[in-house]
Amino acid sequence: MKKISEITPVTPAILVKGDTIGLIAPAGPVLSENEFQAGAKILAEMGFRIKSSRNLRATDHYLAGSDQQRATDFCDLWQDPKVKAIMAVRGGYGSIRMLPMVKMDLVRQNPKIFIGFSDVSVLLNNIFTATGVITFHGPMLTTLPRSDQDSLQSLFDLLTRPPLTKIKPSKLEIITPGKAQGILLGGNLTTLSQLLATPYEQPWQDIILFIEDVGEAPYRIDRMLTQLKESGRLDKLSGLIMGSFYDGGNSARDDTELIWQRAKELSEDKFPVWANFPIGHTARNQIIPIGIRAEMDSDHRTLHFKEPATRLR
Repeated sequence: MKKISEITPVTPAILVKGDTIGLIAPAGPVLSENEFQAGAKILAEMGFRIKSSRNLRATDHYLAGSDQQRATDFCDLWQDPKVKAIMAVRGGYGSIRMLPMVKMDLVRQNPKIFIGFSDVSVLLNNIFTATGVITFHGPMLTTLPRSDQDSLQSLFDLLTRPPLTKIKPSKLEIITPGKAQGILLGGNLTTLSQLLATPYEQPWQDIILFIEDVGEAPYRIDRMLTQLKESGRLDKLSGLIMGSFYDGGNSARDDTELIWQRAKELSEDKFPVWANFPIGHTARNQIIPIGIRAEMDSDHRTLHFKEPATRLR
């Protein structure tokens, strides 16, 4: 596993209105044409064109085409000079299956803004660790229609403006106070935990880990967090940021605070722990860069970015 200190960050360029955003389905296919068209309309209203990869609507059981087809689609967008950014259409499952076929040299040579979350966390973290290219955890095309205004604004700001220097979210819960610096890595907890002991496991030392999940009962979240603790991964963190853990309406009560408390117990107050950060499978899903150094400042309830995530063209 590569040490985080060995990775040299590569910042992608921001866009201008009229630029083209490539759409990719690295896991599951488009399920709702209405959601797809509504998301495409939002990007058009922001001033961008779109280019769809070939297999967005292909179905290979629960996948958007074969592993090779999805990987080829992905690489084709990266090498297309007219495509200035890439956005995942949806998650599901399957990103890890195409990962061995992704040409990381091609990605390194053509750094672009790449946005997604959920199962796409596999690609976000591995692109950074393999190439140094900064990636972005945030809304996907089919989640844009249900994103809140702050999340849509954070997407537009990422695409078109100088890099953000801090996030001060409302309703933030400070579970364990303190300050910490580290490289931001993370995403969907279930997806990341399934990478343990694989060639695609992320580094853990000197990182601020952010996590979220959906449709998982509290005991399952507990099980995954406990696995991170007992495998020694949790003890290496500089800090922990938790987003939403919406269970999909499967429970009659909200057990979110049970998850927060378990995270505090497992961290043993060795590093700051925050909760209710605006990321996850709800309307609140603001952009978080993966691969840049950040500081958790509990006194000011602010996540400071210590280096730029993007650059001007």
